[in-house]
Amino acid sequence: MNNDPPVAADAASHAAAAAPVNPKVGQQHLPLFALIRDTLRQRILSGSLANGERLVETRLSEEMGASRIPVREALRALAAEGLVTIEPRRGACVAFYSDEVARDLVEVRATLEGLNAKLAAQRRTEKSMADLKQVLEEGIKAAQGNDANLLSELNTRFHELLATAACNDVLTDVMRSLRGRTAMLFTSSHTARARQNWEEHAQVLQAVISGNAELASLLAAQHVHNVGRDSLKRSAAA
Repeated sequence: MNNDPPVAADAASHAAAAAPVNPKVGQQHLPLFALIRDTLRQRILSGSLANGERLVETRLSEEMGASRIPVREALRALAAEGLVTIEPRRGACVAFYSDEVARDLVEVRATLEGLNAKLAAQRRTEKSMADLKQVLEEGIKAAQGNDANLLSELNTRFHELLATAACNDVLTDVMRSLRGRTAMLFTSSHTARARQNWEEHAQVLQAVISGNAELASLLAAQHVHNVGRDSLKRSAAA
């Protein structure tokens, strides 16, 4: 079972400055459903909660200082995102993907990331490119260290900003959900291939900045395939 400290620490940026250190969720003046959902999502995507690990409502309720109702709502929301599986009489657990499903997810994400990069190259603005350059610099610097959470956060920001540059709201919504599911597969890559990840990000961004839509699409799709292949190899070796 996960031994992380109370989850309110994960949402500290939303708490008042005078809030106590590491208070339980139930002590916060914030929507419990959203806070619990976001906290559990972060734990799943960071690997803190393992694939297939049971998520017991009573245990989570006690840990977070909240009733079972917002916990149940949070689990249902995460199930809709594909991060949690809920089965009758067995309860909830972190989703577990077979190698076949994992490959399917990688194929779809690679295709859509390619389209996303292509549109970004066609619709780029000075502001969107400046924002991406800044995150790229932070990512390259972070890749020198071992902070998996920071690398994961920066990776998410890079792809979100690329989606902003693409200016397609439907694609952004679809990709956001898909990235969450594939992030469960890619967790180990954030540190194991951190430098390579950000080198590949740099190549994608350079193609986008230059307006080479076809090259940007190719590089973005290849990046996802590279990460997916490496992640599946590590999973098989574990």
